[in-house]
Amino acid sequence: MSLEIIAELSRFYGADERFVLAGGGNTSFKDEKFLYVKPSGVALADIEPAQFVKLDRALVKQCYALTAIADADERERRIGALLTYAALSPAGARPSVESPLHDLLPYKFVVHTHPLLVNAMTCGVDGKAVAAELFPEALWMDYCDPGVTLAATFKKAVEQCAKAPKVVFLANHGVFVAADTAEEIKSLYDGIMAKLTAFVEKRGIALESAETPLDEETVFAQAPVLRGLLGTPATVTAAGPRTLPEGALTPDHIVYAGSDALVSDAPDKEAVEQFKTARGGAAPKVVLIPGKALFGAGPDKRSADRALKLAVNGSEICRLAAAFGGVRYLTDAQRSFIEHWEAESYRANAGAKALPLRGKVAVVTGGAQGFGLGIAQYLAKQGADVVIADMNVEGAKKAAATLGPNCSGMAVNVSDEPSVAALTAEIVKAYGGTDILVANAGVVRAGSVKSFEFKDWKFVTDVNYIGYFLCCKHFAALMSRQNAVSGLWTDIVQVNSKSGLVGSKNNGAYAGSKFGSIGLTQSFALELVADHVKVNSICPGNFFDGPLWSDPVKGLFVQYLNSGKVPGAKTTADVKKHYESLIPMHRGCTPDDVAKAICYVVQQQYETGQAVPVTGGQVMLS
Repeated sequence: MSLEIIAELSRFYGADERFVLAGGGNTSFKDEKFLYVKPSGVALADIEPAQFVKLDRALVKQCYALTAIADADERERRIGALLTYAALSPAGARPSVESPLHDLLPYKFVVHTHPLLVNAMTCGVDGKAVAAELFPEALWMDYCDPGVTLAATFKKAVEQCAKAPKVVFLANHGVFVAADTAEEIKSLYDGIMAKLTAFVEKRGIALESAETPLDEETVFAQAPVLRGLLGTPATVTAAGPRTLPEGALTPDHIVYAGSDALVSDAPDKEAVEQFKTARGGAAPKVVLIPGKALFGAGPDKRSADRALKLAVNGSEICRLAAAFGGVRYLTDAQRSFIEHWEAESYRANAGAKALPLRGKVAVVTGGAQGFGLGIAQYLAKQGADVVIADMNVEGAKKAAATLGPNCSGMAVNVSDEPSVAALTAEIVKAYGGTDILVANAGVVRAGSVKSFEFKDWKFVTDVNYIGYFLCCKHFAALMSRQNAVSGLWTDIVQVNSKSGLVGSKNNGAYAGSKFGSIGLTQSFALELVADHVKVNSICPGNFFDGPLWSDPVKGLFVQYLNSGKVPGAKTTADVKKHYESLIPMHRGCTPDDVAKAICYVVQQQYETGQAVPVTGGQVMLS
């Protein structure tokens, strides 16, 4: 039951950005023998009871005997090894380096977070004095480097207290709150936040700052360039520019947003290289174009969002710290320690996998359902940050939510140019650019040429042919700006059809749009190769299980039955059996079959202008 309580407390505070940003902070529960602590690389917001690391408290206490080791690197290595050895379950979990601190506080539950108002005080010049005034029962600890130094200092400070504290403020590092019940934890936090709120308001400082408008034109022009300069990490923007801190504030700010930002009116290759040279090769995680926009950057959208949130948070800490005598930054030595701290480097990179599409932003049009959704799911599993773009925007957002935190759902009507332009602008704001466009949106209307309605012919052509052109037009322009500075290649991949390779009886509108689209693919490939944009088409066989074929009202099985395309067919099952019999592999195509072909043309650097059949042998190139 206690593990369920600490998990609920963890999620309660972890999901509230007033207390936790970027997955920072940690929590624990203890009994006489064991300490259960949040592991590194697991966010408080969604932690489950089984994820807490179970530690032998007797072994955790031995960490303090290692503080006498003179060599700092050896101390950290030995402490880390001992904590790993002390971990009894689950297998492979890495206990937080703050585990010894949690063990020292003689209460069942400990919740360590970094609330904005708390950090404004703990980063304030007069923060210690204010804490003594407002929270006389709390323990204040001057800044210590994380790890062994902090653990040893913490132990000494707690032992000198007449009574074990329930609240511990760490200079430039948030607050520990400890108690034997969840209700008291929440009561203590509520009291802290209420007192700090009243203190700040009494000094005439607004709790929230007015947002500075974002310059949309600057974002659209600069974000793809910036993304290319940084090696195409995901890039996002805030609501507007900010006055950034002039130094490092807390370990989390250093780890997730960097010690400082690149500030430039027009970031270019020289500015980025100068920044990297001055910082041992590290690229900026935060870029400010004064008066225009603020960007966060990282290897994926989650990392970029995290950097951006910490940058904004740092700006707010500095503003609110005016109530506490002004801001106090970490020293260069303290900053350097954190930058090279092995444990924090592990935490910053926890969960990163060597997936083939990691760091790529892939846009899938018509991805809210059917074939497109299957493709989006496959690309996300390969590590891509996926944008599902669809007329059914609610469906797109719902589908994207199942793919992970790096994925998004956005609205688009591919046959409407303003809608496609708006989509690219939204992607630039959220991601900075695009590496892969999967032009999948498509429709089918079947019928004899002798009786086919013109409106249906136009509808199919507008979506399948004109829609493909419009997507290529706007995404190619976006990709070319990014590629011009990165020197890398990006991809446009159209999901075509076997009907783009051979004619299709009673299906002229569809086949004609697909034949024409292969002509576009070849033509665009010849033009865009100069911009390092590869253009290819994938020509799938029939996806019998998707709504295009199986929808009981509008599906192709119904349309083909009603149009008499399959002689002798009495039911839709007869139609399906007929089409399966035409395929040498005797089955329909699946989204995974197509997605694997998409990945092939993306990873194959010497292929453009191709129409790749994925038909189970039904259609072969000649």
